[in-house]
Amino acid sequence: MIVAAPRSGSTLLYETLAASRGLSNLGGEAHWLVESISELQIGAPGVTSNRLTAANRSSTTDSRIVKAIAETLADCEGHPAVLSSVTRLLEKTPKNSLRIPFFDSLFPDAQFIFLWREPRGNVSSIIEAWRSGNLKTYNGLDGFDGPWSLILPPDWPSMNGRPLEEIAAFQWETTNRMVLDDLAVLPQRRWTSVSYEEFLADPTATIQRLCAFIEVDVDENLRRLLASPLPLSRYTYTPPARGKWENNAEQVERIMPQVESTWRRLESLRVVKNLRSGTYGAR
Repeated sequence: MIVAAPRSGSTLLYETLAASRGLSNLGGEAHWLVESISELQIGAPGVTSNRLTAANRSSTTDSRIVKAIAETLADCEGHPAVLSSVTRLLEKTPKNSLRIPFFDSLFPDAQFIFLWREPRGNVSSIIEAWRSGNLKTYNGLDGFDGPWSLILPPDWPSMNGRPLEEIAAFQWETTNRMVLDDLAVLPQRRWTSVSYEEFLADPTATIQRLCAFIEVDVDENLRRLLASPLPLSRYTYTPPARGKWENNAEQVERIMPQVESTWRRLESLRVVKNLRSGTYGAR
């Protein structure tokens, strides 16, 4: 499972890995996997945001999720695939980044790839997504005036009436901080991390490392895709460019103190090779 704050490049990473014949998928972001279940929807008992933990599970929700996966599972070419004990499912839905304890409890053998992006570019992209109006996720939230876009972290009502850059920074900081906290309690073999900037700088080396982590071969499909510059992801508004965040420089610089602590934690992440086992992990 790829976990990441919204607008951090997770779609590009997902679409690249999804080319592997060793991985199955659900056809893209699977918001419906959780949000089609009434007990897990916003407003249900114990559900006030996109945050879910093991306490939100039940035999009913478990069976419905597994059934939905089995009915939707597809291979890298979009053909129906069969769910079995050896299926390697690739999933990427930003909201699920706040549901790591839920999915860890449901699928105790799940592995997590944490993709993170430096705050200036990421927060600026979140601002642009809100302005576009194309990524609205909730209308009529009790406690927030107007529609809400993208991920809904805990304590979202505190953002009502706040400037857009503060809301964007809140989404970036809360998501990354909660992912860091949730992954910290898992065995190191269960997760790894990669920065968006590292991925863009060397897609081939990044994908090779991640495939080694999840124990999937870099097959012909992946090699063919990596032989050329990666295509833009489906949710890209404008191509990546150095300094693009400067279009919102005044707003972004104003919120940097708000995200500094979590940014320092992200900067401390270093992907290292475990020479003893030959696998890759994060510390």
